[in-house]
Formats: sequence, C-alpha cells, structure tokens
Amino acid sequence: MPQTIIHGAAVRGTAAGVLFMAFFGTLWAGIGIRGLQGWGFIWFLMVSLLIGVFLLIGGIKLIKKSKMLSNVIMEGNSARHSKRMSIMFGIIFGLEGVFIAAASAICRAANHLDLFVPVMALIVGAHFFPLARLFRVRIHYIAGTLLCLLAIVTLLTLPVRVTIEHHQLEVWWATLGFGSALILWGTGAALWLTGIKLLKRTSERY
Repeated sequence: MPQTIIHGAAVRGTAAGVLFMAFFGTLWAGIGIRGLQGWGFIWFLMVSLLIGVFLLIGGIKLIKKSKMLSNVIMEGNSARHSKRMSIMFGIIFGLEGVFIAAASAICRAANHLDLFVPVMALIVGAHFFPLARLFRVRIHYIAGTLLCLLAIVTLLTLPVRVTIEHHQLEVWWATLGFGSALILWGTGAALWLTGIKLLKRTSERY
C-alpha cells in the first residue's frame, strides 16, 4: 500500500507551533517590558500584544483551513508513531518546566535571582534541540541556538542593571525578554509561512 501524506494533520501541527510561539513570545516580551521598569510601558505593551495577536490569528486561520483538507486514516504503525511523538513532546515540555522551576528555586535559595532569567532563556533554548529532532523542523535548531547565544552573550557582556537619569533599567530582563520574544515570534512567522506553503501545495495537487 503506498504511503499517504496526511495533509490536514501536517498543517495543524504547523499551526500549533505558530500558536505556541505567539503565546510564549508575548510572555517573553512581558519580561522585557518589566525590565524597562515603566519606561514606554504602554507603547511596548501595545506592540507586543499586536504581534502576538497577529500570529495567533495566523495560527487559527491555518487550523480552520486544514479542516477543509482530506485526512487519511493512519495505518497502525503511523498511528503508534504519532502517539509516541505526542508522548515525547509532553516529556520534553514537562522537563523544561521542571528545570525552570528548579532553576528558580536554586537562584532564590542562593540569593541570585538576577541569574534566573538568563538561565531560563538557556533552558528554553536547549529544549528546542530535542524538539527539532523529534519533529524534524530545522527552524527549531536555529531558534534554540539563537536563544542560547543570546543568554550567554547577555551574561558575559551586559550589566545586570543601569541607571539613566534616575531611572533604573533591568538590562538583563529587557535584553533577554525582547530578544527572546523576537526569536520566538520570528520562528512563529517562519512556521506560519510553512503552513501556507503546505496549503498551497495541497491545493495545487488537488
């Protein structure tokens, strides 16, 4: 029996990635906004929400369009493979949460909370590598590498905070927050384009 591509599932998987990047990118932007300590709060908040909502709408549209595609019932091996991937994703995502919680506890106990955001960025970046291998998505390798490099460069080259005209800025928070948000949003945009290409490829074929 010839192998069949399940177009609807492929597009929905890509759409899920877009939704994840939209949500977590906006959360990281919130860390960046907090690092600014009130400076330009409204403007940065509005821009961050607009970008997040824009990607969110894009992901939802992909899901809606995927429903118009034909889904083929998977054979036993394919179904088991899909289930294993879901389980592995849950394990990777769960371990990321455990490591972040442990990092928070350790930084708090050592009275070095300043280190928590850079360490969290490293953990988030590192979790993209097993995801890239699991889903065979190259953009995840790029996202993971950029996040890890951003965290390391920030730790080694930038001050924790600076004071400008009596206004204190949390440099690590702002840099890692906005930098990580841009990386995740960029990854989400790339996944969105991939989903659109999948839709076009399917419409041309049928």
